[in-house]
Amino acid sequence: MPGLMSRPESRLLLAIFLAIGSISGAWFSELVLNYVPCKLCLWQRWPYYLAMPGMVLALIGLRGGAAGRFLPAIALFLGMIFLVSAGLGLYHAGVEWKLWLGPADCGGRVTVNALSLEDFHKALGRAKVVLCNEAPMRILGLSFAGWNAVVSLLVAALSFSAARGFVQRG
Repeated sequence: MPGLMSRPESRLLLAIFLAIGSISGAWFSELVLNYVPCKLCLWQRWPYYLAMPGMVLALIGLRGGAAGRFLPAIALFLGMIFLVSAGLGLYHAGVEWKLWLGPADCGGRVTVNALSLEDFHKALGRAKVVLCNEAPMRILGLSFAGWNAVVSLLVAALSFSAARGFVQRG
């Protein structure tokens, strides 16, 4: 078993599964647990969406497809994307810990369809505002943003390590 993670294919595959698990967790927390994401939460999802085509190409390449010769570049690409993702997670976690300010407009999405001023006031009273500087939950001391930073750093490290392994192997 110790030799399993010595293979660049295994490291890249683990990175892909961690990334898929992470974005799936974000969707689960929103769609099933009803946590409404703030603006910064939604920003943190973009690297995952940008990485998905690279993950698909990597999986094809790992199965022996034509993309196989591009595995070092694909792994490097994924590593860079997840470094950005880690930065977004750290930024959002810092906003939650009040270490710095977030965007001025980070108060969540409020949609009001009112025909009158009275309807507008009623709708505002029911509106759920999601602030970027309040963590809805912490697990082992880290918010969703903090865990995104940790997972993204791990995915980046595994991707870079896989890229180096593919290049060294030739």
